[in-house]
Amino acid sequence: EPPDTPKDFYCQTQDMKRKLPRPMLIVYYGKHLSLSSPCFLPLPFFDRSSQKTPLCKASCSKQCSCSWDIGQQWIWNVTVTVENPLGKKTAADVFDVNHRIYPTAPFQVWEDCTDTEITLHWNYENYEIDLFCQTEVLQPDGKVELHNSSEVDSKRVTVRGLQPYTEYTARVRCGAAKHFWRWSEWSQPLTTRTKEGTPSGKLDIWREITPVLGGRNVTLFWKPTPSFQANGKIISYEVTWEKIEDGSKPESISFSSVYNSTRIFIDNHSYRISIMAKNNVNFSLPSVLIISRATDNSRKILFCSFLGTKKLKEGQVNGTDDGIFISWEPRSIYDSYIIDWCNFPRLQPCDLLWKRFGPNTSSAVISSAAFVPGVRYKFRIYGSVANRASLLEKKIGYLRELPPRLDPVVRKVDLSYNSVTLSWDSYLTNESEPGFVRGYHVYVSPIEGNCNLKGSKKHILSDESELCKYTIENPEEKRYTVKHLMPNTKYKIVVKAFTGGGETPIVNFRYIDTPYNSNMLYFVAVLVIVPALVAAICHWKMKWMKECCCPVIPSPNKSKVLSFKDFNIDSEKVLKINDCLPDMLAIDSNAEAQKL
Repeated sequence: EPPDTPKDFYCQTQDMKRKLPRPMLIVYYGKHLSLSSPCFLPLPFFDRSSQKTPLCKASCSKQCSCSWDIGQQWIWNVTVTVENPLGKKTAADVFDVNHRIYPTAPFQVWEDCTDTEITLHWNYENYEIDLFCQTEVLQPDGKVELHNSSEVDSKRVTVRGLQPYTEYTARVRCGAAKHFWRWSEWSQPLTTRTKEGTPSGKLDIWREITPVLGGRNVTLFWKPTPSFQANGKIISYEVTWEKIEDGSKPESISFSSVYNSTRIFIDNHSYRISIMAKNNVNFSLPSVLIISRATDNSRKILFCSFLGTKKLKEGQVNGTDDGIFISWEPRSIYDSYIIDWCNFPRLQPCDLLWKRFGPNTSSAVISSAAFVPGVRYKFRIYGSVANRASLLEKKIGYLRELPPRLDPVVRKVDLSYNSVTLSWDSYLTNESEPGFVRGYHVYVSPIEGNCNLKGSKKHILSDESELCKYTIENPEEKRYTVKHLMPNTKYKIVVKAFTGGGETPIVNFRYIDTPYNSNMLYFVAVLVIVPALVAAICHWKMKWMKECCCPVIPSPNKSKVLSFKDFNIDSEKVLKINDCLPDMLAIDSNAEAQKL
């Protein structure tokens, strides 16, 4: 195929006195041009002559350039021709050399610095034309700022508004001021650092007060605030404390920059404590804490701490995906709130951390990469006004609760034929526990068969065996009775404590045997033994029983018919014949008949 028309064809010079050096001519060829295709440059066009002579030629695939001496000629009409056996294409460029100045890159770049300014200096080739230059400054955060020279042919520029003791990278490029064609290449980058300045902002400081005999130990902590700028290399910290009441002489001590805490002893008076950071230039503004006078109440707290009691009840808080959620009751008198905690509470002394919140905040999520599941963290919430802090609430919680490590120890088992009462020791709920004990589960099942006790829920184990499950939601409970058991039956039973993280798998059971039903034995004894005993007695006293209960001739004195009062005459019982209709009258002996 024929070649494509050359693209992006232009001419430029970096040295008007001698020649147009590379890149003087740049041609982008079409995709069908072979590598050997020549590029012919005819002689520049002159008003007085139409003669054309090739200036230079090049052989390339995508980008070409070539150069020639321009002598004293300023106006040029240059044509580029690309040719192969199937055809040729041309492109032309008419230009004034003064309008095609492409300066060389500035060189010998150096700087003068203060704490907030950098003045850059450089040199460049003398083109006998006016140049203006542009400076690129790379900020520490990656942003790029461009600064133009305020004067033509100026070989310096001042960049203001920089941060003290901060590293910046700068480079310079120049272009023709009158007939701008294009920028030169960038100079070699220059990396420099501004000088140190006075630290700006204040340190964020906090304290932990421990009452002791005769006064208090105050552990002081400090860290940079978000607005604090060291503006140099911090070399030390200055801690000063003084009594507020009597205006005594302040005490102070200096610490190396490697420290971020210290402990001082103060008596029971009010104290003003300030901490400043120092670099090679000056001190920062002081950060102030006011320690109130120790009251009788605080001494009671000291006494209570010796006894192991607590002044404030600790509320429970819950973990979330982002951290531990804490809320508190806001008070309008405070201008800020502080929450402190330890990332590693089991270490002594612990690494106390703190975070400040505004007066309109009543909840926060405390997050830390050091938080791990199964560790109990303690949080204290303070309200602060005029640099005085007061303890408001205490919270304890877990990032995520885990099951208890141990099962309750069952100390006593009381059995009846249809129930079992279990008694266990109080579960230890100390700080080492991996979760808050929420209650207990009691699992029961007969050795043979499934469990279907009234009032229970079914629980399936991993081996698909079935248990009856009872839930006790009071963690203070230490006793439970399982009812509706079968007499003379063997059961397996276990008590498990559970937390917000569940419970450990069931491994060991306790086995019990319910006794026979004694009430049933009494019933059987009444139905069987008593009638048998009566029968034996009756058989033994058969004749007496027959005479007593069923005589051949009833005795009138034993007749129930004669037991009524109407038949009593004196002490004798009399039966009137007309009151009774006998079936038959028999007389046993004449002697008795004569009496009657």
